[in-house]
Amino acid sequence: MLRQGRFAAAVLGLLMMVTSCASGGGHAPASTPGPSVDTTFGRVTVPARPQRVVALGWSDAETALALGVQPVGASDWQGSGGNGVGPWAAGLYTQPPTKLGTTEPDYEAIAALRPDLILNTRSSGDPAQNEILSKIAPTVGPPPGTVAYGTGWREQMRLVSQALGKPELGEQRIAELDGRLRDATRTHPEPAGKTVAVAAYYGNKWGAYLPGDPRVEFMTDLGMKNKPEINALANGTFYADIAHERLSTISADLTVVFPIGVDARQLRDDPVLNQIPSARAGHLLVLDDHDLTMAFSSGSTLGIGYAVEHAAPRFAAALRGS
Repeated sequence: MLRQGRFAAAVLGLLMMVTSCASGGGHAPASTPGPSVDTTFGRVTVPARPQRVVALGWSDAETALALGVQPVGASDWQGSGGNGVGPWAAGLYTQPPTKLGTTEPDYEAIAALRPDLILNTRSSGDPAQNEILSKIAPTVGPPPGTVAYGTGWREQMRLVSQALGKPELGEQRIAELDGRLRDATRTHPEPAGKTVAVAAYYGNKWGAYLPGDPRVEFMTDLGMKNKPEINALANGTFYADIAHERLSTISADLTVVFPIGVDARQLRDDPVLNQIPSARAGHLLVLDDHDLTMAFSSGSTLGIGYAVEHAAPRFAAALRGS
């Protein structure tokens, strides 16, 4: 009941704000209807030439920038600061976007930007949130059948490029990155067929990433297989909590871990982590480069491109034990 009450209040406040903007001439200009895009909430008709794009989903802003479109508002999911994107994309803005919330969007701030398109393709998939956003502007949510925050980089690029009226350029961006991934697997063949576990330490606890997460997708793109025992922990989201005393769960042919909000030395000095089989075999990699960790986690074509160049050699070296 409390959630329903908050939702009703948010919708009422939003409608009042949109009405106020319209009466004052502040609403977004009418756009010619364009293509329809299939999402988990059904088919959405988007403007033919969106002019004021708000990018709310994880890496939606970087995906739009890769297509030559600068969002007027964006969420900074990774705490990048500046323009809210990684260094591989920061220079693509000529005008800084308005920073917006992540898990709790500021609907009034979004409406005040007068968007004609909202991108929310890698998100929680919350129907109530989507309903509110759709009252502001056509909203492109995740693709059908996707777990929360589980939209892959190819799916995201296709959704965003279709919504922006640039599907051919989107396919070109996918082909470019696929080519770089193929080159990486030829240059660094060590990962092929190996099992991998990717985990993060955050908020004094461990979490292992599951299929649907961009980090796992990147590893599979390099020819690896996410450890089946971790896949069995699937719970409808993109990661599973791992008890500290059960860190051996993340032991695989290659184990990749990184810190969120703490110093990487805390992981390197962890006696339990250092005793798991992959660590004793020399196949544990602690990612301590902030930019590389962000790129690895971004799930955008731009960020993954950076990770291909800088992370793939480190994965291969860790598998060699060097």
